[in-house]
Amino acid sequence: MKTEGRNAVTELIKSGKPIEKIVMEKGAQGSLARIFAEARKAGVRVQFADAKALDRMSSTGHHQGVIAFAAEYEYCDLEDIVAAKGAQGGFVILCDGIEDVHNLGSIIRVAECAGADGVVIPAQKSASVTEAVIRISAGAANLIKVAKVPSLNAAVDKLKAAGYWVYALEADGQSIYSADLSGNVALVIGGEDSGVKRLTRQKCDGVLSLPLKGRVNSLNASVALGIAAYEVVRCRQKS
Repeated sequence: MKTEGRNAVTELIKSGKPIEKIVMEKGAQGSLARIFAEARKAGVRVQFADAKALDRMSSTGHHQGVIAFAAEYEYCDLEDIVAAKGAQGGFVILCDGIEDVHNLGSIIRVAECAGADGVVIPAQKSASVTEAVIRISAGAANLIKVAKVPSLNAAVDKLKAAGYWVYALEADGQSIYSADLSGNVALVIGGEDSGVKRLTRQKCDGVLSLPLKGRVNSLNASVALGIAAYEVVRCRQKS
């Protein structure tokens, strides 16, 4: 799998995951020179090529002068995410029908920045972690645990059995600002068109909503998740 772009490659090196090689544009300066130094420090092989050669190698068209080649993305088990919870409790993001790679990449970036223990995606009818998702996540996909599960509903049941309060993010629920989001919390974010599926929503402990004050009746999935995730952060800072 290729990881492209300066931020994404930097985070891949920091993650300590095996890297076969890094191909970098000749005459590296500035942040590219820093990436070269970090790669050498980590013992990663670096090759140099001209910009046209990198363009031919690139899958995304946004390589920014550096491409890393590594093994295929390694998903974790849901149990690994549960085991990663800290003293303030666990925090998990579940994606229900997020099929757009830009949304998935942005959600993973938000989850990592907000200190979530991991992201759960279903094996069917969902975007997977691809080179584009890694780039859009600014490398966060290499730093946070991502589990791909056969059934999102079964994952909700497992989280509830493990002591998590699981909430669907939908437009017709309780205001998120009146909810207690301390302890073990899991948030389910649905796709742009379908939202959280009916059965998944029924399995959740509750439905939380963001107040919409304008005339547009919905938020982008990753934007909505960002607001909700940082409400979890705020509640934890109070406790």
